[in-house]
Amino acid sequence: MRNFLSVHEVENLSQLINNALAYKADPFKDVTLGERKRLGMLFLNPSMRTRISTQIAAKNLGMDAIVFNVGQDGWTLEFEDEAIMSGTTVEHVKEAAPVLGKYFDILGVRTFPSLKNKEDDYSELYINQFIKYAGVPILSLESATLHPLQSLTDLITISETWNYSPLPRRGAGGERKPKIVLTWAPHVKALPQCVANSFAQWVNAWEQADFVITHPEDYELDEKFTRGATITHNQDEALKDADFVYIKNWSTYNDYGKIYCNDPEWMLTNEKLALTNHARIMHCLPVRRNVELSDEILDGPNSIVTQQAGNRVWAAQAVLAELLKTKKQ
Repeated sequence: MRNFLSVHEVENLSQLINNALAYKADPFKDVTLGERKRLGMLFLNPSMRTRISTQIAAKNLGMDAIVFNVGQDGWTLEFEDEAIMSGTTVEHVKEAAPVLGKYFDILGVRTFPSLKNKEDDYSELYINQFIKYAGVPILSLESATLHPLQSLTDLITISETWNYSPLPRRGAGGERKPKIVLTWAPHVKALPQCVANSFAQWVNAWEQADFVITHPEDYELDEKFTRGATITHNQDEALKDADFVYIKNWSTYNDYGKIYCNDPEWMLTNEKLALTNHARIMHCLPVRRNVELSDEILDGPNSIVTQQAGNRVWAAQAVLAELLKTKKQ
């Protein structure tokens, strides 16, 4: 693994999940792997879980991790080639990235979409410019269209919960694929498609689940991420017999970055949970209580959102280990 941007960099997804769970069981088993190595973490937008979990993961591997908030702690960067820098940007990525590549062995980058221009956002210009100029492995800490560390975390959480869940399973001996539902939820503002895109991409690549996506009309996602999933506008139909329900808001894709619907009927409640197979409830956090998810769900026994968030460390540690091993070759 030379970079980590999406599921496409992963050669063996099941093995990567198992590696993460092995780190959860024994966090310091590879504490010398990252000795005398430095991880740089550049944030172009705020973060809590991604930032802290990746720092902990690096430390577990013996690495030093340095966090830098671009535009807040340093100069505002320019990413466009051939730009005339007579505006607010002070330093071009052509200079910044190769310098950072000399400081760090791995460079983590977190960007965010503008939600104004779909072509610009989906070009992934910012993270691709770091790949082009840094000269070291690039770890996506979230990009304009994907959040791969979150999605790996999600599959880790589903795997461990499915393997050890005391909840009943349909079918003889319980030997079947779990039914996973990704459902749109209301929100007070337009949010990017990153988490939804990424979750769909990873679940489809995993091929270990019956996967359903449900959302109101006009909230379709890019087919290159959802292809392979069943898609329906009927949330109740989607929830029937679900084993896992992942709740996430996203804005419109075709008429980009808009909110058309904020129907509170799409918020998950215990009444809707009764349609499922005692489904475990997931969310990437932060979550707007009683907008995206009701208190009764978040505080109830089916919520695994904090377990899910805790697993962010082991996802990051498994990926960093792969990047370090590749770099040593």
